[in-house]
Amino acid sequence: MSINSIVANNLCTGCGVCISEDKSHQAKMVWNNEGFLVPSLGQNSTQDKMIKVCPFALQQKNEDELGLMFLQQPENQYHDKIGYYYELYAGYSKEFRETSSSGGIATYIFKTLLENKLVDNLFIVKEVDGQYAYQFFSNVKEITQISKTRYTPVTLEKLFQEISEIDGTVAVSGVACFVKAIRLKQIYNPELKEKIKFVVGIICGGLKSKYYTDYLAQEAGCQSEYSHAQYRVKNEQSYALDYKFSCEEKLTKRIHMVEMRSLGDMWGTGLFKSNACDFCDDVVTELADISLGDAWIDPYDKSGLGNSIVITRTEIAENLIRNGLDKKHLNLDKLNKEKLLLSQNGSFNHRHKGLLYRVEHAIKSGKNFPIKRQRYLTKQNIFFNFIQKSRLKTRQNSLEIWLETRDNLDFKMKMKPYFEDLKFFTIWNHRVNKLKKILLGKSV
Repeated sequence: MSINSIVANNLCTGCGVCISEDKSHQAKMVWNNEGFLVPSLGQNSTQDKMIKVCPFALQQKNEDELGLMFLQQPENQYHDKIGYYYELYAGYSKEFRETSSSGGIATYIFKTLLENKLVDNLFIVKEVDGQYAYQFFSNVKEITQISKTRYTPVTLEKLFQEISEIDGTVAVSGVACFVKAIRLKQIYNPELKEKIKFVVGIICGGLKSKYYTDYLAQEAGCQSEYSHAQYRVKNEQSYALDYKFSCEEKLTKRIHMVEMRSLGDMWGTGLFKSNACDFCDDVVTELADISLGDAWIDPYDKSGLGNSIVITRTEIAENLIRNGLDKKHLNLDKLNKEKLLLSQNGSFNHRHKGLLYRVEHAIKSGKNFPIKRQRYLTKQNIFFNFIQKSRLKTRQNSLEIWLETRDNLDFKMKMKPYFEDLKFFTIWNHRVNKLKKILLGKSV
């Protein structure tokens, strides 16, 4: 397996860590035609070195093996879907909730890490000239500048190119595949375990193409160049899912907005999503020091201000949370495992229950795929598999049709048959599951 074959099989999520292993220094991250960042290699790029840190390489260490190496501690518990962890919480930061996308816990963690000198620098996604990219950051007074969710491709390429020149230690944030790549890099470069002192894991529903933002901008009424995209403009008087997308038209400086709930399901349909995400079985960023995501469960999803789920996985992470609770900076409830799993139920259903179908589909199509954990490869009913088949078509066609149309209205018209098929199979799958529950209830 090579980096070129990873890219050719659409298994790259653009983490960019492989670039740092190219001894020829010829590789760089570029945009592909589907709106994702991927590595472009030089004639002398050392792919044998680069593939070692790729999270989607075919024979890569899995999250269980890496968790054992990085997170197993005497105080830790283990769950086969959650990974190693200290404690589970849901709630918010009193200081940063209003200025953040969900509960503001990530911003609180970053601020506390800097203020308490636990790290000297952050490497996080930050707005630069109206666009988003990973940047080194150490100014605690400007911490609110990094407190928003961004659904646009970014890359860690810069991290390992510049980290040796950065004084002091670093905390990094990232989605599951990015965090896995960081851990792989630390295996082959043990000095980076001390340099990268803390990793914040962002629970991810799937990486989106840059065309996703273009589509949202048009839906908001902006038909020209834009900047300052905001993906989670809250409605404090409503519930958590009732939020807007906004952007600023460059020419007129006018702000355009659209209610996201008016656009339908942008996540369950797989619109504009990376193919590689369909082969990720790490739902809750198992390899981070702390994992953070939206609390999509009652009663936390009833608040328009947002709440976060929190999974502490190391002693330093648990101490940060406990200190925040002791000082009344955080408002958090402890969760049991069942509640935590329910908060990400949709993602578990898709990533785990649908995994066997996608693996078998890849085999039939002659495509490569990474070796996945066997316990997630389980057979499902025929209607559930039809959902997976339909979702694969919807995901791929959303990218192809957007490239063809570049127009939100034409796009929606041409995507309509795929949405209808997906809806049909989803309804029948719900009916089958409901009937099973009824029959099981009668047999007890």
